[in-house]
Amino acid sequence: MILGDVDAATREVLERFGFDATVFERLRERVRSGELSLASNVVRGRVEPPEADDVTPLPRPGSPAWDAAREAGLEAFRSGRVAQVVLAGGMATRFGGVVKGAVEALDGRSFLSWKLGETARLGSALGVEIPVALMTSFQTDDATRAHVAGLGLPTPLRFSQFVSLRLTERGDLFLENGRPSLYAPGHGDLLDAIRHSGALAALRARGVEHLAVSNVDNLGARLDPVVVGMHVLRGRPMTAEVAGKEGDLGGAPARVNGRLGLLEGPQFPAGFDQDRIRVFNTNTTTLALDAVDRPIDLPWLYVEKSVAGATAVQLERLYHHVSWELETTFLEVPRSGPRGRFFPIKEPPDLAHSRAALREMLAASVLH
Repeated sequence: MILGDVDAATREVLERFGFDATVFERLRERVRSGELSLASNVVRGRVEPPEADDVTPLPRPGSPAWDAAREAGLEAFRSGRVAQVVLAGGMATRFGGVVKGAVEALDGRSFLSWKLGETARLGSALGVEIPVALMTSFQTDDATRAHVAGLGLPTPLRFSQFVSLRLTERGDLFLENGRPSLYAPGHGDLLDAIRHSGALAALRARGVEHLAVSNVDNLGARLDPVVVGMHVLRGRPMTAEVAGKEGDLGGAPARVNGRLGLLEGPQFPAGFDQDRIRVFNTNTTTLALDAVDRPIDLPWLYVEKSVAGATAVQLERLYHHVSWELETTFLEVPRSGPRGRFFPIKEPPDLAHSRAALREMLAASVLH
């Protein structure tokens, strides 16, 4: 097995962060045979834009539908049925090797300080403690744990996504500086990792029924009673937030042979006109805990990365592909403004350009 072929330091990381040698060897063989490739990412069949009624708009503030959703969301929070899950894993490469959650986002406070602090503030206003779970990675776990410990906020549950080994295009181990090259294989690990770690059972024991999932770098994806209330009232196991495109590329809802779900950019056929889909996936969802408390087989995507001047292959999964297994509400939310829900910060320049908009958004209470 592969664990016997790597150096001791690499083996220690693999064993600590849930590396599955059997799954790895199976995937490696699929790369060698050509079954997994850039071409295999593309879905087969008839790909069409979502139909008009496939996307549900967030109700207008002050409308009866808004009031009903808000009350349903408030009741879900007050009864302890909602937990926040923050995706804080990945490879910590885009901010000079500093874990993004610990980077100063605004007014001397880090992304995690704002993300967890806003949740604590909402809970305080409602007289409850809203449970939080953080998903880290082998690259972010230690630094995230140390940073969160110094924030003076309620201690979140913590679990890690898994770790894997990069490959060459032939399926051999990719070496970086003479050693096997490690990577975090996508946020699709969320569903397995939260179950295997015991975090999901711990949330269930606290009475949690719904998981509000968002990226650590999207401060707009705050816990909002209206959004949660729409999820509760629609009664579907998954709510995926989408927003109007402004030149955005990447994932979006689509129909494949009539079935509706989320596709990532590389899954669309060559020549498909992305402008035919007016909304995109923000990677913010609400999931029914019962619906994801089971093994779910997500597809593997073949991804090529430039590492140390050479092409490395990573096999990744994305948790929002569970939309093909679960009946999903595609909820169109505002991306900007006081109730905006899409402020992603991927690179340092994004942060500099977004601070004024972030300050406006964070100054507005989701309770009003």
